[in-house]
Amino acid sequence: MRAKEIRERTAEELERMLSENKSQLFQMRLKNATHQLTDTSDIKKARREIARIQTVIREQAKKAATLNGEGEEK
Repeated sequence: MRAKEIRERTAEELERMLSENKSQLFQMRLKNATHQLTDTSDIKKARREIARIQTVIREQAKKAATLNGEGEEK
């Protein structure tokens, strides 16, 4: 999923997607450890998807903080 598509999601959907992707990554790592994973590049793809979701969550949090007048975080 592209970042543009992720940005269109609500915060609840993003949190759900994040937990699902983390669970999938865990399962992939277990399969890889037991040599059952056929495509090891899926681990890299899952990690990048998690990073995209976390980035969008962070962007939305910063945007909400700025709109609420809290200023920038350091």
